[in-house]
Amino acid sequence: MLKAASGGGGRGMRVIRNDVELKKAFPEARRESLNAFGDDTVFLEKYVENPKHIEIQIVADTHGNIVHLYERDCSVQRRYQKVIEIAPSLGLPEEVKNNLYKYAIDICKAVDYNNIGTVEFLVDEDNSIYFIEVNPRIQVEHTVTEMVTNIDLVKTQLFIAGGYRLADKQIKITNQEAVKVTGFALQCRVTTEDPANDFKPDYGTVTTYRSASGFGIRLDAGSIYQGVKISPFFDSMLVKVSARSRTLDGACRKMVRALIEFRVRGVKTNIAFLQNILKHPTFREGKVTVNFIKDEPSLFDFKEPKNRANKLINFLGEVVVNGNPDVKKVNPNHQFTTPKIPDYPKLESYPKGTKDLLTELGPEKFAQWLKNEKKIHFTDTTMRDAHQSLLATRMRTTDMLKVAEGYAKNHPEIFSMEVWGGATFDVCLRFLQENPWERLALLRKAMPNVLLQMLIRGSNGVGYTAYPDNLIEKFVEKSWETGVDVFRIFDSLNWMKSIAPCIQHVRNKTKGLAEASICYTGDILNPSKTKYNLNYYLQLAKDIENAGAHILGVKDMAGLLKPQAAYELISALKSEINIPIHLHTHDTSSVQSATYLKAIEAGVDVVDVALGGLSGLTSQPNFNSMAEMLLFNERENKLNLEKLAEYSNYWKIVREYYYPFESGLKAGTGQVYTHEIPGGQYSNLIGQSKALGLEDKFADVTKMYGEVNKMFGDIVKVTPSSKVVGDMAQYMISNNLTVNDVMEKGDTISFPQSVISFFKGDLGQPVGGFPAKLQKIVLKNEVPYTERPNAHLAPIDFELEFKKFKNEFKKGMGRELEITDFLSYKLYPKVFVEAYNNHIKYGNLMHIPTKNFFFGLEVGEEIMIDIEPGKRVLVSLIQKTEPNEDGFVSVFFKINGQMRNVLIKDTSVSVEKIEKRKAEANDDKQIGAPLQGLLSAVLVKNGDAIKENQPLFIIEAMKMETTVTAVASGIVQNVELEAGTLVDANDLVLALQ
Repeated sequence: MLKAASGGGGRGMRVIRNDVELKKAFPEARRESLNAFGDDTVFLEKYVENPKHIEIQIVADTHGNIVHLYERDCSVQRRYQKVIEIAPSLGLPEEVKNNLYKYAIDICKAVDYNNIGTVEFLVDEDNSIYFIEVNPRIQVEHTVTEMVTNIDLVKTQLFIAGGYRLADKQIKITNQEAVKVTGFALQCRVTTEDPANDFKPDYGTVTTYRSASGFGIRLDAGSIYQGVKISPFFDSMLVKVSARSRTLDGACRKMVRALIEFRVRGVKTNIAFLQNILKHPTFREGKVTVNFIKDEPSLFDFKEPKNRANKLINFLGEVVVNGNPDVKKVNPNHQFTTPKIPDYPKLESYPKGTKDLLTELGPEKFAQWLKNEKKIHFTDTTMRDAHQSLLATRMRTTDMLKVAEGYAKNHPEIFSMEVWGGATFDVCLRFLQENPWERLALLRKAMPNVLLQMLIRGSNGVGYTAYPDNLIEKFVEKSWETGVDVFRIFDSLNWMKSIAPCIQHVRNKTKGLAEASICYTGDILNPSKTKYNLNYYLQLAKDIENAGAHILGVKDMAGLLKPQAAYELISALKSEINIPIHLHTHDTSSVQSATYLKAIEAGVDVVDVALGGLSGLTSQPNFNSMAEMLLFNERENKLNLEKLAEYSNYWKIVREYYYPFESGLKAGTGQVYTHEIPGGQYSNLIGQSKALGLEDKFADVTKMYGEVNKMFGDIVKVTPSSKVVGDMAQYMISNNLTVNDVMEKGDTISFPQSVISFFKGDLGQPVGGFPAKLQKIVLKNEVPYTERPNAHLAPIDFELEFKKFKNEFKKGMGRELEITDFLSYKLYPKVFVEAYNNHIKYGNLMHIPTKNFFFGLEVGEEIMIDIEPGKRVLVSLIQKTEPNEDGFVSVFFKINGQMRNVLIKDTSVSVEKIEKRKAEANDDKQIGAPLQGLLSAVLVKNGDAIKENQPLFIIEAMKMETTVTAVASGIVQNVELEAGTLVDANDLVLALQ
């Protein structure tokens, strides 16, 4: 073994097994020793393979008196640096201990040693003893000896230096028998090292620091506090934590508890690693040797720290400094009112509702029950389509959960709550930074007595493209298991080849209801509109019934179904099919309450409504008004109208918090019969137009939308086909194109990708087929599909791909990844990755109050945030600074009364800063720094021929050196950085040819 002569702690130490290793290690050890101790002297000694490392504490005065303070077991080491120390050693034979005491005393007497010192030994597996060295000083691990002997070593060494005898009253060690050991003590060194990354040292600013305390716990710390900057040029140890108890097991339990109490944020630490050691049976039984860490990979299986509070204030700080990126305009004068949550019987059980009835009857009998019902039933869309249509789908889960339980208890008469699917899935991940599956599960728990309903786009699931059939099947199955009861299935082009498979998924994989839907467009009363006439819808309804649907949905997305047409359509459907009918519309024209009334007269079974505060315009007709209108009607469904009004008022006030996402539509419009824009698309289309700079041309966009629809052959327009029409309309307005330009100059136009995908057949086949000339113009030479696009997609190997997925995304989630996470990823891969990265950075933001999520906090404002059931934090904003020279703002918060601060880059500040080039991960010719630190030496130059394993450069951090060697032979093309440069991980140091 090569060792530094002037110090220990693992610095300057290397195991040498052959000449090659000696040539490499000798200069490394000398440099490391010089940096750490100011002396580059090194020496060689015998290497003992797998021993215990035992230290004997010596106390000697200047008058010839000497005693030992028994032993410390320092066998838990990494890279010859001690990690945990124990006093006394457990399991070491008494005979070996006595020999160690004798050898230590004899060695010190032989040199007339005085004061405090440590004699260090190795004890081999056969109990052979090897002397290592004497450390003539106080050791880092001296605390455990103090705790088991009750002797203050620091005070003792000072009195000895002052000439006192051991027996004097200042020291009170009269003889060896006066030294007694009681119990066990152990010490852990909390360091800024990352055990998951080969213990690479970390440095930066400690943003949060909270230490432990309690009976039997001792802390020895230097300058560690919130705000301290950890330098790469000093030792990585933050604090020594010592614990004492009557047994080693008791001391371990106290230490584990103490480490759990610690909070160190801003730099990585080894706390989780220490906890794993302390819990390991080999350690608790005293059987560890110096190779324990190296030979026990389970020590590196860490439970990630949740770090929830710091992540929350990182997000809040970002909003305070830069605003929420989803909020384009803020009105500083906007006044917010606190919504009142209606009272409900909190302690009473849920009244029986439709969910209970479905469980009791099963899907088939339930559908028959619904068809035989005389009273009209209502689906409440407030928690899904209503806010999608009015507020660009931005409603947050927290606002729903506040009233979900009470609403289900106060109104068990409702048929269903539409809570999921459609655009909500995308927006949850993309903008709200929520997990849509978590939303569904929470709403299911809060409303267990009523049916929960979702919207699913047939073979497109909740996405915008085709997916493998077994992915959609798995999605349906997991949606049912998580909480969905009613699956409203549609295809954006009314294509049965997309609808029918999804019906079978529901029937085969769930005990829910398949509500397959007709998407209504056109006007069946207009004799000039022959494409979508009454016969078309009747035949489609029969096909849906024959495919196995439990309920027929009529989905009037744009609100085109006029009152008399509704009467004719529903009457005809009732005479032709034997399953119940569920009607959905949007009130864009302001006449859809009349449409519902006529449909009810014709015998429709269920209609979709929204509570008054989120009804009308592009949303659904007003639930409160519909209920009043039907009072004393023969089909009246008796409801608590007073309570219904209270919930409407709640949503009216909550809506104020979402004012940036309002569509701006002030009144109903008859123009919907011309442009036919779906209500759910209208508010999103306005936002997209603003983003494209077309806000003042939105009237032109709506007009062009109608022209594009005709150019495309008058298609059914609902997500995702409606998006295609909207994309094309905005593209044409942006580029000053007319329909004639497209038809005449199409070969020179780069069409939007969604338009190309549509004409290729990725969304299926429209009624009557594609306009042949336009399809050829758009696709140029590409051959379109004529069958289901899903048929071209290979099925997913869930076992294999889910395993890969978990390996890639498990880090930082704070929980086990579930198959639902994998489904989100497969449906929205790019969106999921971005949402995952946001989760790593900010954690779960679902329970931040909506005002603060969108608009941040004001100085002095205090809010409560639930971070788990029964646990909440009190957060207040104290102040923020002006940007520093690098453009960073310090934002100061209090969390439960403790000050914390975060550094946020002000994106409005322009900072010129030279960034070092990063090594590309997939280019093995680029060699980067493996960790942060000082590039202390570059051992090659441009043009040098290098061999495999040849040292290339040296990184120094926390006084430890890491030598980077060549993984293959080659020639140095360019040395990017000079010695003496501070580097971050992955900074490019040199490139090879």
